[in-house]
Formats: sequence, structure tokens, C-alpha cells
Amino acid sequence: MSASRTPGHSRLTKAHKLSIAGVATLSAAAVAFSLVPADVAEAETTISAAPVAWAQAVNGTQTKALYGHLSTQQVIADANAKAAAVAAKAKADADAKAKAEAAAKKAREQKAAASRSAARTPVFANNLDGWIKEALFIMKKEGIPGTYAGIHRNIMRESSGNPMAINNWDINAQNGIPSKGLLQVILPTFKAYHVKGTKFDQYDPVANIVAACNYAADRYGSMDNVNSAY
Repeated sequence: MSASRTPGHSRLTKAHKLSIAGVATLSAAAVAFSLVPADVAEAETTISAAPVAWAQAVNGTQTKALYGHLSTQQVIADANAKAAAVAAKAKADADAKAKAEAAAKKAREQKAAASRSAARTPVFANNLDGWIKEALFIMKKEGIPGTYAGIHRNIMRESSGNPMAINNWDINAQNGIPSKGLLQVILPTFKAYHVKGTKFDQYDPVANIVAACNYAADRYGSMDNVNSAY
């Protein structure tokens, strides 16, 4: 007998059955995949995020290293600046000290030179011998020629060694300008040949000798060449 068919229903073929089974399998797989445990998903997320976090950590380390390097450079620069300031101050102090020492040395040398100059100035006796020697000392500095012997000889002839001697009878006296002093010098001659640094006094023995010798040098070449009234 042949099987009867139910009205409105078609018979499932073998191909239809296989197709339905495949769809069911895919659906189950999809559900299973969607139900992955949370810890597994988190692990995967962590793994995927790891490169970003690592990059941030590396960048942070680099930034710290860079700041550390800059800080070290600043410390070194500050130290160098302080060292330069200390060196500059030390040099300035040394220069000031050297300058002060040089000034003090110069002052000492000047004082010593003045002292030596004073020491070289002899003390002359207040007599004919001392007057002639003092006159010769001044004449040497002024470039006026003359010797002790020539001066002494003319003094003895003119005044006998009296510094207050005066001639009141010759022509000069008659003209109102008497000869005075050791070498009997008239006032106009004394004024014309007076040497600065000696007293402006005809009777002063040293001033009288120096002025007379200055006049004799100008007129006769030296007092040594005078052997009579002049």
C-alpha cells in the first residue's frame, strides 16, 4: 500500500534536514561565543591596551631623564658661575693688594730718597771755612765754577774774612752804593747775580760769596781768575 499524505504538509527532504541542522549548529556557536567569561575578555582587553600603557611608561621615564639631565646642567652652570665670581673677587682683591703694596713701596722709596738727600746735605760750620764750603756746595749744584783757594784768596784781600765789612770811601760809596760783605759786592751786582735758595742779604756770608762768584764767572770765567779789585 502507498503511504497517505496529510493535506497542507509537505514532506521534508534529506537536504532540508541537513540545512536545518547546520543553522542550529551555527546558532549554538554564536551563543557560546557571546558567553565568553568576563575574565577572559578583560585579559584580552589588557593585552590589547598594554602597548599604550608601556609607551606612556617609557615616555614618562624619558621625561624624567630629560628633566634630570637639565637639572644637572643647571647645577653645573650655577657652580661654574659661583666659581667664576669667587675667582673674579679673588683677582680683584689680589690686584687691589698689589696696587696698595706698590703705592706703599713707592712712598717708602720716596721717603728713603728724601732721607738720603737730607743725609747728603752736610752741616757747615759757622765760620769762614764753613761759609766757603757751603758756598762751594751750592755753586756745584748751580754750575758756578770756583775753588776753595781762589775764593779764600779774594776774601782775604777784600774783607780780611769779615762778613760785615763795608767800603765807605771808594767811588761806589761816593755814588751811594758801597761795597759790602766778604767779597765786597755792591747792591746792583748782588741783585743781578743773586742765586735762588740763598738769603737776599749782602751781609750774609754764603749769599755774598755765591753772588760774587756768579758775577766773576760771568765776567772773568771764575773767581780763581780774579787777583785784584773787580
